[in-house]
Amino acid sequence: MSDAQLEIQMLHDRIMVRVSAEEGERRSSGGILIPATAQVAKRLTWGEVSGVGSHVRSVGVGDRVLFSAEDQFEVEVQGQAYLVLRERDLHAVASERPEHGTGLYL
Repeated sequence: MSDAQLEIQMLHDRIMVRVSAEEGERRSSGGILIPATAQVAKRLTWGEVSGVGSHVRSVGVGDRVLFSAEDQFEVEVQGQAYLVLRERDLHAVASERPEHGTGLYL
């Protein structure tokens, strides 16, 4: 097999998302460190879109998306972990292309 680089193209309504490493631990508004193992309720996760399929309509590469990391497929590409999910599994999109926003900003 050759060492040629192969381009990854997502199919249909699939989205490839990179979750940042700091998503585990977080700080409360009062500055208290909350470990990743502390679970109060099902927690949604922010990630950055790295690839989109041809049938994806509301998301583009570089957007930040909010989704549930549970029951998603994980894949590793060149040592970096990504999640693969469907567009319908997203709860919100944060992008620089405002359309019908809520007025909330990250």
